[in-house]
Amino acid sequence: MAAEITVTRTKTGLGHPETAALVKKAISAALEAEGIEGTCYIDVTLTDDDTIREINRENRNVDRATDVLSFPLNELTPGHFDPEKCERDYDRGGVYLGDMVINIPQCDRQGEEYGHGYRREVSYLAVHSTLHLLGYDHVDEGEDKRLMRKREDIIMEKLKIGR
Repeated sequence: MAAEITVTRTKTGLGHPETAALVKKAISAALEAEGIEGTCYIDVTLTDDDTIREINRENRNVDRATDVLSFPLNELTPGHFDPEKCERDYDRGGVYLGDMVINIPQCDRQGEEYGHGYRREVSYLAVHSTLHLLGYDHVDEGEDKRLMRKREDIIMEKLKIGR
């Protein structure tokens, strides 16, 4: 699998120096764990409370900041990746999976609140969002949420970033 992961920041100096590397590593681990083969593209935006609140309001009609937003380009079945159902880049060869937006100040706060620190939190949110791009969801407390949480735990264990 050759993932092309683009990480941009909405403001200079936002986050920690290792953030882009942590995000790319977490996304790559999630794609590998899900058996994604071939080239795929994911765009990641690192932002702050105000900007993610605006994006959340514009795209989901929810007027509040959140930790991460995922914008899948495809309708996929969790655990059954089918590249034929994906938007393609025919010039470069590969599939677009979508975009994610990560709120860096919220990562700091949640990492502290949950007692596992920034590195784990930003990695977890990147894994979580990647699974959304691959069709996983957690709208209710049912089987879908349990499946997604199980996959997250397996991937985080592989990353060796414990709580």
